[in-house]
Amino acid sequence: MMRKDELVAQTWSDALKMYEWLCTFVGVARRAHEEWWLDVGSIMRLETRDPRGWESIDPYEGEEERLDDPLYPWWDTPSTPADVERYSGRVGELPRESVRSLLVLLGVAASGVDVSRTFGWEECRPQRERRAEVILSRFPVDTRFYTNLGWKGDLPDFYRQPSRSHAPFSGYDWDAGLIAVNDDEVAVFWNFQNT
Repeated sequence: MMRKDELVAQTWSDALKMYEWLCTFVGVARRAHEEWWLDVGSIMRLETRDPRGWESIDPYEGEEERLDDPLYPWWDTPSTPADVERYSGRVGELPRESVRSLLVLLGVAASGVDVSRTFGWEECRPQRERRAEVILSRFPVDTRFYTNLGWKGDLPDFYRQPSRSHAPFSGYDWDAGLIAVNDDEVAVFWNFQNT
């Protein structure tokens, strides 16, 4: 198991390789507002940088869609109290014990399926879970997590819940996300897919 003091820019970057070749957005910012949705909006609008100077992922950087619409792929972003109220209804708080499986799910190119039944799952699962643990280690125990995915039960396993509902944040057929919030940082992890 990795010690907390071992998380450095390189281990973070290696962990984010789980999202290579996918349409997955990753951004972290210093928490600057009491109302953390405003920080989420700043991340979505690319107005912030990782406070540690570590890698972020923007799959649309330099793409034609972004040149046509600076907010792409987001429909809009939270920037006012009215936005905060509207966005708050699109997510639910997720227990920390379920975050690892969601981080792994965001690194899979299959929406709304039972990931545990996909080809090669058992072979790639250990490496993906190690990377998800590295990502999770950045966020202290008091961090709160939110997702736009629906789930069943108190401790969802996102590997085995094939019929997930979701509250969309984009024009994609399926977008799934995780927001991490603590006193110091806010993070946005989001996967976009057309089926």
